[in-house]
Amino acid sequence: MKHLTLEEYREMVNSIMDIRNNTGEMPDYAKISNIKIPREDYCNMIERVNKFILEMGRCPRSVQIG
Repeated sequence: MKHLTLEEYREMVNSIMDIRNNTGEMPDYAKISNIKIPREDYCNMIERVNKFILEMGRCPRSVQIG
């Protein structure tokens, strides 16, 4: 499985939020480092990262795609 670094993950989330703020809708996919991530997968990634932060009290070093 492919992983994103924390910086790539943050860039992906910022891009998703920019689209959401401009269009009012979440994009069908996110594209980062030439990887196309479907909405279901990026939503799961965001949930996992938020859960990790709540449980561990810190950000993860990388985030698994999918």
